[in-house]
Amino acid sequence: MIPLYLDPAQARIALIGRAALALRRLEWLRQGGAVPEIWSDEPSEAFAAAALGLRRRLPRLADLASYHAVWIADLPYEKAEALANAARSVQTIVNVEDAPSLCDFHTPAVVRRGKLTLSAGTGGASPAVARAARERLQAAFPDTWSEALDEIAQSRAALRGLGAGADALVADARARLRQHRLT
Repeated sequence: MIPLYLDPAQARIALIGRAALALRRLEWLRQGGAVPEIWSDEPSEAFAAAALGLRRRLPRLADLASYHAVWIADLPYEKAEALANAARSVQTIVNVEDAPSLCDFHTPAVVRRGKLTLSAGTGGASPAVARAARERLQAAFPDTWSEALDEIAQSRAALRGLGAGADALVADARARLRQHRLT
């Protein structure tokens, strides 16, 4: 696996689903700053209520071609497989919830501390293990990391403006982490 972080401001993202798993994935995408385009041929009442701009059908090939990444949840295997294959045929990467063999990428367990994003993944082998790792990350990285990162980012910008090199930036960041008692 190659871990990547997608910038939702630069990537077109779609979510295709029907019910609770799709709703959970929608919330996860939104927490990451994404505003996915949402498709469902048979949305549950809860999913439809949360899915602003819901398109009430499954996407066609031309629709899939407009996305960089697609998440699929709560569809029967045959429909999910057909959509995954169609997405791949137009060079769109796809994740099908609970079907690792249909996935081009896997969704990690995530801990967010402001702009700091930490993730744990198992390549689909065991979401329970990824969740356990996420829980350890939550304990190891308290909320104070968010404040520290904001301060370090401001200092970094100021130091870069003064022409500071990489070594000075690293030293400053580490000193500030020590000041926040995070190392």
